[in-house]
Amino acid sequence: MKSKLLAAIGLVAVTAAALTGCSPAAESAKADCTNKIVNKDATQVSVWAWYPAFEDVVDLFNKNHDDVQICWTNAGQGNDEYTKFSTAIEAGSGAPDVIMLESEVLSSFSIRKALVDLTAFGANDVKADYTDGAWKDVSSGKAVYAIPVDGGPMGMLYRKDILDKYKIPVPTTWDEFAAAAQALKDAGAPGVLADFPTNGRAYNQALYAQAGSVPFAYDNAKPTEIGIDVNDAGSKKVLSYWDDLVKKNLVATDDAFTADYNTKLVDGSYAIYVAAAWGPGYLSGLSDADSDAVWQAAPVPQWDAANPVQINWGGSTFAVTSQSKNQEAAATVAKEVFGTEEAWKIGIEKAALFPLWKPILDSDYFRDLEYPFFGGQQINKDVFLAAASGYKGFTFSPFQNYAYDQLTEEQYAMVQGEKSSDQALDDLQASLEKYATDQGFVLQ
Repeated sequence: MKSKLLAAIGLVAVTAAALTGCSPAAESAKADCTNKIVNKDATQVSVWAWYPAFEDVVDLFNKNHDDVQICWTNAGQGNDEYTKFSTAIEAGSGAPDVIMLESEVLSSFSIRKALVDLTAFGANDVKADYTDGAWKDVSSGKAVYAIPVDGGPMGMLYRKDILDKYKIPVPTTWDEFAAAAQALKDAGAPGVLADFPTNGRAYNQALYAQAGSVPFAYDNAKPTEIGIDVNDAGSKKVLSYWDDLVKKNLVATDDAFTADYNTKLVDGSYAIYVAAAWGPGYLSGLSDADSDAVWQAAPVPQWDAANPVQINWGGSTFAVTSQSKNQEAAATVAKEVFGTEEAWKIGIEKAALFPLWKPILDSDYFRDLEYPFFGGQQINKDVFLAAASGYKGFTFSPFQNYAYDQLTEEQYAMVQGEKSSDQALDDLQASLEKYATDQGFVLQ
Protein backbone atom coordinates (compact mmCIF):
# COMPACT_ATOMS: atom_id res chain seq x y z
CA MET A 1 0.00 0.00 0.00
CA LYS A 2 2.87 2.37 0.79
CA SER A 3 4.44 1.77 -2.61
CA LYS A 4 1.12 2.52 -4.29
CA LEU A 5 0.81 5.77 -2.39
CA LEU A 6 4.35 6.78 -3.33
CA ALA A 7 3.52 6.09 -6.95
CA ALA A 8 0.46 8.28 -6.68
CA ILE A 9 2.42 11.06 -5.02
CA GLY A 10 5.07 10.89 -7.71
CA LEU A 11 2.46 11.04 -10.44
CA VAL A 12 0.89 14.13 -8.90
CA ALA A 13 4.32 15.73 -8.80
CA VAL A 14 4.91 15.01 -12.48
CA THR A 15 1.46 16.33 -13.37
CA ALA A 16 2.01 19.57 -11.47
CA ALA A 17 5.45 20.10 -12.97
CA ALA A 18 4.16 19.44 -16.48
CA LEU A 19 1.52 22.14 -16.27
CA THR A 20 3.83 24.85 -17.59
CA GLY A 21 5.98 22.59 -19.74
CA CYS A 22 9.17 22.90 -17.70
CA SER A 23 10.63 22.23 -14.27
CA PRO A 24 12.83 25.11 -13.16
CA ALA A 25 15.35 24.55 -10.41
CA ALA A 26 14.02 25.14 -6.93
CA GLU A 27 14.32 28.78 -5.94
CA SER A 28 15.09 29.94 -2.46
CA ALA A 29 12.02 31.04 -0.59
CA LYS A 30 14.24 33.26 1.53
CA ALA A 31 15.03 35.62 -1.33
CA ASP A 32 15.08 39.36 -0.76
CA CYS A 33 11.66 40.58 0.26
CA THR A 34 9.72 42.71 -2.18
CA ASN A 35 8.23 44.57 0.77
CA LYS A 36 9.55 46.55 3.71
CA ILE A 37 10.36 44.74 6.96
CA VAL A 38 9.30 47.05 9.80
CA ASN A 39 10.85 45.13 12.72
CA LYS A 40 14.06 43.42 11.60
CA ASP A 41 14.38 41.61 14.97
CA ALA A 42 11.05 39.84 14.57
CA THR A 43 10.54 36.35 13.16
CA GLN A 44 10.28 36.56 9.40
CA VAL A 45 7.79 34.38 7.54
CA SER A 46 8.30 33.95 3.80
CA VAL A 47 5.12 34.12 1.71
CA TRP A 48 4.41 33.36 -1.94
CA ALA A 49 1.28 35.08 -3.25
CA TRP A 50 0.06 36.75 -6.42
CA TYR A 51 -2.88 38.80 -5.12
CA PRO A 52 -3.24 42.22 -6.74
CA ALA A 53 -2.36 45.06 -4.34
CA PHE A 54 -0.99 42.49 -1.89
CA GLU A 55 1.99 44.66 -0.93
CA ASP A 56 -0.37 47.09 0.78
CA VAL A 57 -1.84 44.21 2.79
CA VAL A 58 1.64 42.96 3.72
CA ASP A 59 2.72 46.44 4.82
CA LEU A 60 -0.38 46.70 7.00
CA PHE A 61 0.33 43.34 8.64
CA ASN A 62 3.97 44.20 9.30
CA LYS A 63 3.03 47.58 10.77
CA ASN A 64 0.59 45.91 13.17
CA HIS A 65 2.78 42.96 14.26
CA ASP A 66 5.90 43.36 16.37
CA ASP A 67 6.72 39.66 16.73
CA VAL A 68 6.15 38.39 13.18
CA GLN A 69 6.96 39.98 9.82
CA ILE A 70 6.02 38.88 6.32
CA CYS A 71 8.71 38.59 3.66
CA TRP A 72 6.68 38.49 0.45
CA THR A 73 7.59 37.23 -3.03
CA ASN A 74 5.40 36.86 -6.10
CA ALA A 75 6.60 33.48 -7.38
CA GLY A 76 4.18 33.49 -10.29
CA GLN A 77 0.44 33.06 -10.70
CA GLY A 78 -1.41 29.75 -10.53
CA ASN A 79 0.38 26.96 -12.34
CA ASP A 80 3.62 28.96 -12.57
CA GLU A 81 3.78 29.06 -8.79
CA TYR A 82 2.61 25.46 -8.42
CA THR A 83 5.42 24.22 -10.66
CA LYS A 84 8.00 26.01 -8.51
CA PHE A 85 6.41 24.62 -5.37
CA SER A 86 6.36 21.12 -6.83
CA THR A 87 10.05 21.39 -7.67
CA ALA A 88 10.83 22.58 -4.15
CA ILE A 89 8.93 19.62 -2.70
CA GLU A 90 10.97 17.19 -4.78
CA ALA A 91 14.21 18.97 -3.83
CA GLY A 92 13.33 19.05 -0.13
CA SER A 93 14.04 22.78 0.11
CA GLY A 94 13.14 26.09 -1.48
CA ALA A 95 9.49 26.30 -0.49
CA PRO A 96 8.14 29.34 1.41
CA ASP A 97 6.67 29.18 4.90
CA VAL A 98 3.24 30.22 3.63
CA ILE A 99 1.88 29.79 0.12
CA MET A 100 -1.18 31.04 -1.70
CA LEU A 101 -3.03 28.07 -3.23
CA GLU A 102 -6.35 27.76 -4.96
CA SER A 103 -8.63 25.49 -2.96
CA GLU A 104 -8.90 23.03 -5.85
CA VAL A 105 -5.20 22.06 -5.58
CA LEU A 106 -4.98 21.60 -1.81
CA SER A 107 -5.51 17.83 -2.01
CA SER A 108 -2.89 17.56 -4.76
CA PHE A 109 -0.28 18.97 -2.38
CA SER A 110 -1.52 17.58 0.94
CA ILE A 111 -1.24 14.03 -0.41
CA ARG A 112 2.48 14.71 -0.92
CA LYS A 113 2.86 15.75 2.74
CA ALA A 114 3.73 19.24 1.53
CA LEU A 115 1.17 21.08 3.69
CA VAL A 116 0.72 21.34 7.44
CA ASP A 117 -2.50 20.38 9.16
CA LEU A 118 -3.35 23.67 10.85
CA THR A 119 -5.63 22.23 13.52
CA ALA A 120 -2.62 22.04 15.86
CA PHE A 121 -2.10 25.78 15.38
CA GLY A 122 -5.58 27.01 16.20
CA ALA A 123 -7.25 26.79 12.80
CA ASN A 124 -10.55 25.78 14.35
CA ASP A 125 -10.40 28.88 16.56
CA VAL A 126 -11.15 30.95 13.46
CA LYS A 127 -13.53 28.48 11.79
CA ALA A 128 -16.57 30.54 12.83
CA ASP A 129 -15.18 33.49 10.85
CA TYR A 130 -15.90 31.66 7.59
CA THR A 131 -18.91 30.21 5.82
CA ASP A 132 -19.44 26.45 6.02
CA GLY A 133 -18.77 26.07 2.31
CA ALA A 134 -15.51 28.00 2.47
CA TRP A 135 -14.30 25.89 5.41
CA LYS A 136 -15.22 22.62 3.71
CA ASP A 137 -13.09 23.63 0.72
CA VAL A 138 -9.95 23.82 2.90
CA SER A 139 -10.65 20.72 4.96
CA SER A 140 -10.26 16.99 4.48
CA GLY A 141 -11.79 14.88 7.20
CA LYS A 142 -10.72 16.48 10.48
CA ALA A 143 -7.65 18.11 8.96
CA VAL A 144 -7.54 21.76 7.88
CA TYR A 145 -4.90 22.46 5.27
CA ALA A 146 -5.37 26.19 4.66
CA ILE A 147 -7.18 29.34 5.72
CA PRO A 148 -9.73 30.66 3.19
CA VAL A 149 -9.18 34.09 1.69
CA ASP A 150 -11.37 34.92 -1.31
CA GLY A 151 -14.03 32.99 -3.17
CA GLY A 152 -16.06 32.85 -6.34
CA PRO A 153 -19.78 32.49 -5.59
CA MET A 154 -21.50 32.60 -8.96
CA GLY A 155 -23.98 34.95 -10.53
CA MET A 156 -24.90 36.21 -13.98
CA LEU A 157 -23.59 39.42 -15.53
CA TYR A 158 -25.67 40.60 -18.45
CA ARG A 159 -25.87 43.34 -21.03
CA LYS A 160 -29.08 45.08 -20.05
CA ASP A 161 -28.97 47.21 -23.19
CA ILE A 162 -28.87 44.14 -25.45
CA LEU A 163 -31.63 42.24 -23.66
CA ASP A 164 -33.79 45.39 -23.56
CA LYS A 165 -33.22 46.06 -27.28
CA TYR A 166 -34.58 42.64 -28.20
CA LYS A 167 -37.22 42.64 -25.43
CA ILE A 168 -35.78 39.53 -23.78
CA PRO A 169 -36.49 39.03 -20.05
CA VAL A 170 -33.55 38.38 -17.75
CA PRO A 171 -33.51 34.58 -17.34
CA THR A 172 -33.93 33.19 -13.84
CA THR A 173 -33.97 29.49 -14.80
CA TRP A 174 -31.99 27.45 -17.30
CA ASP A 175 -35.20 26.88 -19.29
CA GLU A 176 -35.61 30.64 -19.55
CA PHE A 177 -31.91 30.93 -20.44
CA ALA A 178 -32.41 28.57 -23.40
CA ALA A 179 -35.54 30.47 -24.46
CA ALA A 180 -33.60 33.75 -24.30
CA ALA A 181 -30.84 32.27 -26.45
CA GLN A 182 -33.38 31.23 -29.07
CA ALA A 183 -35.15 34.60 -28.96
CA LEU A 184 -31.89 36.46 -29.48
CA LYS A 185 -31.07 34.34 -32.52
CA ASP A 186 -34.59 34.68 -33.93
CA ALA A 187 -34.33 38.46 -33.58
CA GLY A 188 -31.26 38.47 -35.81
CA ALA A 189 -28.86 39.76 -33.17
CA PRO A 190 -25.22 39.84 -34.32
CA GLY A 191 -24.01 37.97 -31.23
CA VAL A 192 -25.15 35.06 -29.09
CA LEU A 193 -26.50 34.86 -25.58
CA ALA A 194 -23.41 33.31 -23.99
CA ASP A 195 -20.33 31.15 -24.38
CA PHE A 196 -19.83 27.50 -23.39
CA PRO A 197 -16.05 27.20 -22.99
CA THR A 198 -14.94 23.59 -23.14
CA ASN A 199 -11.80 24.61 -21.26
CA GLY A 200 -13.79 26.18 -18.44
CA ARG A 201 -12.50 23.61 -15.93
CA ALA A 202 -13.84 24.71 -12.51
CA TYR A 203 -16.57 26.70 -14.25
CA ASN A 204 -17.90 23.61 -16.03
CA GLN A 205 -17.60 21.56 -12.84
CA ALA A 206 -19.64 24.16 -10.97
CA LEU A 207 -22.42 23.91 -13.54
CA TYR A 208 -22.54 20.16 -12.98
CA ALA A 209 -22.52 20.59 -9.21
CA GLN A 210 -25.60 22.79 -9.41
CA ALA A 211 -27.52 19.80 -10.77
CA GLY A 212 -26.36 17.60 -7.90
CA SER A 213 -23.08 16.20 -9.21
CA VAL A 214 -20.59 15.07 -6.55
CA PRO A 215 -17.70 13.90 -8.75
CA PHE A 216 -15.21 12.85 -6.07
CA ALA A 217 -15.20 11.35 -2.60
CA TYR A 218 -11.82 11.82 -0.95
CA ASP A 219 -10.43 12.07 2.57
CA ASN A 220 -6.73 12.75 3.08
CA ALA A 221 -6.83 10.47 6.13
CA LYS A 222 -7.29 7.60 3.64
CA PRO A 223 -5.04 8.90 0.87
CA THR A 224 -5.12 5.82 -1.37
CA GLU A 225 -8.93 5.63 -1.54
CA ILE A 226 -11.06 7.68 -3.89
CA GLY A 227 -14.61 7.66 -5.19
CA ILE A 228 -15.20 8.83 -8.77
CA ASP A 229 -18.66 9.59 -10.15
CA VAL A 230 -18.35 12.06 -13.03
CA ASN A 231 -21.00 10.52 -15.30
CA ASP A 232 -23.89 10.84 -12.85
CA ALA A 233 -27.38 11.90 -13.84
CA GLY A 234 -26.85 15.54 -12.86
CA SER A 235 -23.74 15.94 -15.01
CA LYS A 236 -25.42 14.24 -17.96
CA LYS A 237 -28.43 16.54 -17.63
CA VAL A 238 -26.23 19.65 -17.68
CA LEU A 239 -23.96 18.58 -20.53
CA SER A 240 -26.92 17.45 -22.65
CA TYR A 241 -28.47 20.88 -22.09
CA TRP A 242 -25.40 22.72 -23.33
CA ASP A 243 -24.90 20.26 -26.19
CA ASP A 244 -28.41 21.11 -27.40
CA LEU A 245 -27.64 24.85 -27.31
CA VAL A 246 -24.37 24.25 -29.16
CA LYS A 247 -26.04 22.17 -31.88
CA LYS A 248 -28.65 24.90 -32.42
CA ASN A 249 -25.91 27.55 -32.65
CA LEU A 250 -27.44 29.40 -29.73
CA VAL A 251 -24.17 29.71 -27.78
CA ALA A 252 -20.51 30.04 -28.74
CA THR A 253 -17.86 27.47 -27.86
CA ASP A 254 -14.86 29.79 -27.60
CA ASP A 255 -12.01 28.87 -25.28
CA ALA A 256 -12.11 30.97 -22.12
CA PHE A 257 -9.48 33.54 -21.18
CA THR A 258 -7.96 34.01 -24.62
CA ALA A 259 -7.52 37.45 -26.17
CA ASP A 260 -10.42 36.74 -28.53
CA TYR A 261 -12.65 35.61 -25.67
CA ASN A 262 -11.83 38.72 -23.63
CA THR A 263 -12.73 40.93 -26.58
CA LYS A 264 -16.04 39.16 -27.05
CA LEU A 265 -16.88 39.57 -23.37
CA VAL A 266 -16.93 43.33 -23.74
CA ASP A 267 -17.83 44.03 -27.40
CA GLY A 268 -21.36 42.65 -27.32
CA SER A 269 -20.63 39.24 -28.84
CA TYR A 270 -22.00 37.63 -25.65
CA ALA A 271 -25.06 39.16 -24.02
CA ILE A 272 -24.53 37.17 -20.81
CA TYR A 273 -21.43 36.23 -18.83
CA VAL A 274 -22.11 33.56 -16.19
CA ALA A 275 -19.43 34.54 -13.75
CA ALA A 276 -17.93 34.23 -10.31
CA ALA A 277 -17.88 37.13 -7.86
CA TRP A 278 -14.42 38.04 -9.14
CA GLY A 279 -15.92 38.36 -12.63
CA PRO A 280 -16.98 42.01 -12.22
CA GLY A 281 -13.39 42.98 -11.45
CA TYR A 282 -12.10 40.91 -14.35
CA LEU A 283 -14.70 42.33 -16.72
CA SER A 284 -14.18 45.96 -15.76
CA GLY A 285 -10.43 45.58 -16.26
CA LEU A 286 -10.69 44.54 -19.91
CA SER A 287 -9.90 46.97 -22.69
CA ASP A 288 -11.89 47.64 -25.90
CA ALA A 289 -15.20 47.68 -24.04
CA ASP A 290 -18.34 48.77 -25.85
CA SER A 291 -18.84 52.37 -24.74
CA ASP A 292 -22.62 51.97 -24.95
CA ALA A 293 -22.69 48.85 -22.78
CA VAL A 294 -25.02 48.78 -19.79
CA TRP A 295 -24.07 45.97 -17.41
CA GLN A 296 -26.14 44.55 -14.58
CA ALA A 297 -25.82 41.53 -12.28
CA ALA A 298 -28.44 38.91 -11.44
CA PRO A 299 -28.48 35.55 -9.66
CA VAL A 300 -27.22 32.54 -11.58
CA PRO A 301 -30.07 30.69 -13.35
CA GLN A 302 -31.53 27.72 -11.51
CA TRP A 303 -32.83 24.32 -12.55
CA ASP A 304 -35.60 24.64 -9.97
CA ALA A 305 -36.41 28.23 -9.00
CA ALA A 306 -38.21 27.03 -5.88
CA ASN A 307 -35.11 25.19 -4.65
CA PRO A 308 -32.08 27.27 -5.61
CA VAL A 309 -28.62 25.70 -5.49
CA GLN A 310 -25.65 28.05 -5.15
CA ILE A 311 -22.32 27.25 -6.76
CA ASN A 312 -18.76 28.51 -6.65
CA TRP A 313 -16.00 29.03 -9.21
CA GLY A 314 -12.53 29.47 -7.82
CA GLY A 315 -11.19 30.62 -4.50
CA SER A 316 -7.80 31.04 -2.90
CA THR A 317 -6.27 30.19 0.45
CA PHE A 318 -3.14 30.49 2.54
CA ALA A 319 -1.45 27.21 3.50
CA VAL A 320 1.61 26.52 5.63
CA THR A 321 4.22 24.33 3.94
CA SER A 322 5.88 21.41 5.66
CA GLN A 323 9.27 22.97 4.91
CA SER A 324 8.54 25.91 7.22
CA LYS A 325 11.01 26.09 10.12
CA ASN A 326 8.57 28.05 12.27
CA GLN A 327 5.13 26.64 11.60
CA GLU A 328 3.50 28.47 14.51
CA ALA A 329 4.56 31.87 13.18
CA ALA A 330 3.59 30.81 9.67
CA ALA A 331 0.14 29.78 10.90
CA THR A 332 -0.25 33.20 12.53
CA VAL A 333 0.37 34.82 9.15
CA ALA A 334 -2.05 32.50 7.37
CA LYS A 335 -4.78 33.23 9.90
CA GLU A 336 -4.24 36.95 10.37
CA VAL A 337 -2.93 38.53 7.16
CA PHE A 338 -6.49 39.04 5.89
CA GLY A 339 -7.96 39.11 9.38
CA THR A 340 -8.87 42.79 9.68
CA GLU A 341 -11.42 45.08 8.08
CA GLU A 342 -8.64 47.42 6.99
CA ALA A 343 -6.84 44.63 5.12
CA TRP A 344 -10.05 43.53 3.49
CA LYS A 345 -10.94 47.02 2.31
CA ILE A 346 -7.64 46.99 0.43
CA GLY A 347 -8.48 43.57 -1.03
CA ILE A 348 -11.97 44.64 -2.06
CA GLU A 349 -11.32 48.15 -3.34
CA LYS A 350 -7.90 47.67 -4.93
CA ALA A 351 -7.93 43.99 -5.93
CA ALA A 352 -11.65 43.23 -6.48
CA LEU A 353 -11.46 40.20 -4.17
CA PHE A 354 -14.64 38.63 -2.80
CA PRO A 355 -14.06 38.06 0.94
CA LEU A 356 -14.77 34.81 2.73
CA TRP A 357 -14.00 36.38 6.13
CA LYS A 358 -17.43 36.84 7.69
CA PRO A 359 -16.78 40.02 9.72
CA ILE A 360 -16.37 41.91 6.43
CA LEU A 361 -18.59 39.61 4.36
CA ASP A 362 -21.51 40.34 6.70
CA SER A 363 -20.77 44.05 7.10
CA ASP A 364 -23.00 46.89 5.99
CA TYR A 365 -20.00 48.29 4.13
CA PHE A 366 -19.68 45.27 1.85
CA ARG A 367 -23.41 44.67 1.49
CA ASP A 368 -24.12 48.22 0.40
CA LEU A 369 -21.02 48.78 -1.74
CA GLU A 370 -21.94 50.37 -5.08
CA TYR A 371 -20.10 49.41 -8.26
CA PRO A 372 -19.74 52.17 -10.86
CA PHE A 373 -19.16 49.65 -13.69
CA PHE A 374 -22.69 48.35 -13.00
CA GLY A 375 -24.24 51.81 -12.84
CA GLY A 376 -23.99 51.93 -9.07
CA GLN A 377 -25.76 48.59 -8.55
CA GLN A 378 -25.16 46.97 -5.17
CA ILE A 379 -24.20 43.65 -6.70
CA ASN A 380 -23.20 42.05 -3.41
CA LYS A 381 -26.61 42.71 -1.88
CA ASP A 382 -28.45 41.77 -5.07
CA VAL A 383 -26.50 38.66 -6.05
CA PHE A 384 -23.27 37.49 -4.50
CA LEU A 385 -23.94 37.51 -0.76
CA ALA A 386 -26.81 35.06 -1.13
CA ALA A 387 -24.68 32.95 -3.47
CA ALA A 388 -21.84 32.84 -0.94
CA SER A 389 -24.03 31.98 2.05
CA GLY A 390 -25.78 29.21 0.12
CA TYR A 391 -22.62 27.50 -1.14
CA LYS A 392 -22.09 24.16 0.66
CA GLY A 393 -18.52 23.39 -0.39
CA PHE A 394 -16.89 20.93 -2.76
CA THR A 395 -14.54 17.95 -2.61
CA PHE A 396 -11.67 18.00 -5.11
CA SER A 397 -9.57 15.04 -6.17
CA PRO A 398 -5.83 14.70 -5.45
CA PHE A 399 -5.27 14.82 -9.22
CA GLN A 400 -7.67 17.66 -10.00
CA ASN A 401 -5.62 19.22 -12.77
CA TYR A 402 -5.52 15.91 -14.63
CA ALA A 403 -9.27 15.50 -14.14
CA TYR A 404 -9.88 18.98 -15.55
CA ASP A 405 -7.66 18.26 -18.55
CA GLN A 406 -9.63 15.12 -19.32
CA LEU A 407 -12.93 16.96 -18.86
CA THR A 408 -11.77 19.58 -21.35
CA GLU A 409 -10.86 16.91 -23.91
CA GLU A 410 -14.22 15.16 -23.61
CA GLN A 411 -16.24 18.36 -23.81
CA TYR A 412 -14.25 19.47 -26.84
CA ALA A 413 -14.95 16.13 -28.55
CA MET A 414 -18.64 16.68 -27.88
CA VAL A 415 -18.83 20.18 -29.38
CA GLN A 416 -16.89 18.93 -32.40
CA GLY A 417 -19.62 16.35 -32.96
CA GLU A 418 -17.33 13.41 -32.28
CA LYS A 419 -19.26 12.16 -29.26
CA SER A 420 -22.66 12.51 -27.65
CA SER A 421 -22.79 14.28 -24.30
CA ASP A 422 -23.51 10.99 -22.50
CA GLN A 423 -20.61 9.24 -24.25
CA ALA A 424 -18.24 12.07 -23.36
CA LEU A 425 -19.00 11.70 -19.66
CA ASP A 426 -18.94 7.91 -19.76
CA ASP A 427 -15.51 8.08 -21.38
CA LEU A 428 -14.40 10.59 -18.76
CA GLN A 429 -15.48 8.19 -16.01
CA ALA A 430 -13.55 5.33 -17.59
CA SER A 431 -10.40 7.39 -18.13
CA LEU A 432 -10.32 8.73 -14.56
CA GLU A 433 -10.95 5.30 -13.07
CA LYS A 434 -8.08 3.85 -15.11
CA TYR A 435 -5.81 6.75 -14.21
CA ALA A 436 -6.56 6.38 -10.50
CA THR A 437 -6.03 2.61 -10.38
CA ASP A 438 -2.86 2.86 -12.48
CA GLN A 439 -1.42 5.22 -9.85
CA GLY A 440 -2.29 2.96 -6.92
CA PHE A 441 -5.60 4.41 -5.77
CA VAL A 442 -8.36 2.06 -4.65
CA LEU A 443 -11.78 2.96 -6.02
CA GLN A 444 -14.53 3.26 -3.42
